[in-house]
Amino acid sequence: MALRVAVSDGAAGSRRASRVRVAVRLRPYMEPQDEKKEGPCVRGLGPQKLEIINWRNATETLQYQFDVFHGEQTTQQEVFLTSVKPILPHILNGQNASVFAYGPTGAGKTHTMLGSQEQPGVIPRAVKEVFKLVDAQEKEQDGWEYSVGMSYLEIYNEKVLDLLSPGSQDLPIREDKDRNILIPGLTHTPLSSFTDFDTHFIPASLNRTTASTKLNQRSSRSHAILLIKVVKSQRGPPHRQQTGKLYLVDLAGSEDNRRTGNQGIRLKESGAINLSLFTLSKVVDALNTGAGGRVPYRDSKLTRLLQDSLGGSAHSVMITNIAPEYIYYFDTFSALNFAAKSKQIVNRPFVRETVLAPMIAPGKRAREEQEAGGSGEPHNIYSKEGKKAERSSSPPIHPQSSPDSTVLERLLALEKMMMGSAERERLNLLKTVAQSRKEIQMLKEKQKELEDKANLFNKQNETTERESKDALLFKTDLPPLHRKQSTAAKPRKQQAVVTPLQVSQVQPLQQCAVVCKPSQFLDKKKKRVQTEVCEGKENGGVDCPPSDEVNWESHLDSALLEQSRKKILQTLNSGSLKDLKSLQLIGDKKAKLIMGWREIHGDFTQLEDLKKIEGITAKRFSSFIKANILSSMGK
Repeated sequence: MALRVAVSDGAAGSRRASRVRVAVRLRPYMEPQDEKKEGPCVRGLGPQKLEIINWRNATETLQYQFDVFHGEQTTQQEVFLTSVKPILPHILNGQNASVFAYGPTGAGKTHTMLGSQEQPGVIPRAVKEVFKLVDAQEKEQDGWEYSVGMSYLEIYNEKVLDLLSPGSQDLPIREDKDRNILIPGLTHTPLSSFTDFDTHFIPASLNRTTASTKLNQRSSRSHAILLIKVVKSQRGPPHRQQTGKLYLVDLAGSEDNRRTGNQGIRLKESGAINLSLFTLSKVVDALNTGAGGRVPYRDSKLTRLLQDSLGGSAHSVMITNIAPEYIYYFDTFSALNFAAKSKQIVNRPFVRETVLAPMIAPGKRAREEQEAGGSGEPHNIYSKEGKKAERSSSPPIHPQSSPDSTVLERLLALEKMMMGSAERERLNLLKTVAQSRKEIQMLKEKQKELEDKANLFNKQNETTERESKDALLFKTDLPPLHRKQSTAAKPRKQQAVVTPLQVSQVQPLQQCAVVCKPSQFLDKKKKRVQTEVCEGKENGGVDCPPSDEVNWESHLDSALLEQSRKKILQTLNSGSLKDLKSLQLIGDKKAKLIMGWREIHGDFTQLEDLKKIEGITAKRFSSFIKANILSSMGK
């Protein structure tokens, strides 16, 4: 079990403010790009200053000052040494670091980050430096071991794609309880050396989406993010573990479609790129306002992944690439303004450290409970009596004593605390299980009571119908009654003449109508009960009459039926969340359950495996198969 360990203010990993460092790199002047031969519009004034011509008044210039300014003659190694290398040791101490290149298209961002075989960029130099630092730390510190891994992704048209696994679909972005950004399903590859990194990184870089435009022969159509994760673990107790991450980001450049000539799919890509960069600008503005309002990290997947780099807990460096030609003037002017706003952002890095608590044997825990009184309640080591006894019994710590004893006491206290919390969780779990069983038993009793009432009601209905049937038969079979005339003398009165009832010729027909009608009613009810019994038996225990609803597959072509079933199985195995939701009778909840089952157990071997998903019964499965097969054939 891992616990979050607080770091003292004087430690290196405290939440001290760390401002985003901004470096500006000016690309060399290229005459073919300057059609009007107007010369450069930007020039450097020193190691930190530069100026650009004011577009409102060509006789004036606007000056900017940043942490570092790299001129046209600056080499790749100088950019790495001055801007990137100082933040790399932080990731070996459990902190995060981030380096990302920003600028318009054609300004040299990809060259700065990747470089070439003769002039490697920031990414290969940074990874090589990380392995050098790890080797040096392993030689100096014997009690620690290091592990390095990598992940590589791109954001293309607002879709997160795994470059190490080209066949993957759009990956979701999640946030854990500690507000750390996670990407479930992203490939994490362990690395043993820089050569191992090169083996995985070069093929993955070829999977990145690029295309040719009027301004750039090989323009990046997506944002690429390389994650290097370093885990530092202590071999002996208390088994501390520190995790540091290095984000190396190559952003796609903002584009003016009037100059790039984008059409069709290139126009759609350009719109997605510009929208994400506009959201990035809104995030920077919201952080600089500092009014405690909403920061729109969730408006774009790019800003969601850069949440830790801008206003988060990482040591961040932004390398702004600009071009000197007048054709890029407004792009350069906007990039410099964005860089000036970004250098005011303040991050608060801290050490991400966990302590792996030792597991306590059940027998030892039982003995401690008996010693505590045998009451079954967990022993509270932080009670007031315990604190007083501990204060009275523990000797005072002198300044000359070794700090190892204090650390040992803290570790023992932590171990006892873990024991108490685990026992409390176990008791709470047992209590919850007992309560759930009690509720289930109550529901079963209530269900049985309702079933008894329903059976009694059915019996009463049958008795009532039988009595009414007998009464009707008795009434119709007997002849009509006639009142006998009295022979006693009575005073003469005016009496109405009543004609006695006569049995007509159609009496047998009326009798049949009266008798047969309840019989038809009973036959319909019997048929309905039989239908309900057939539908409730999933294992085929009752022989039901054939119907179109049950034997619907027999009316379809077997080849088409098999093809539809294979198509549904393929969608279940390789479909994204959106594809799964497009299936009939599959909603958002069932689609997520299918994806979770697929990640744990692998692909579905047959459609009947879908019954293993929670909430999908045999009846629901048959409805799902029928709806999807008929829908596919209708298309």
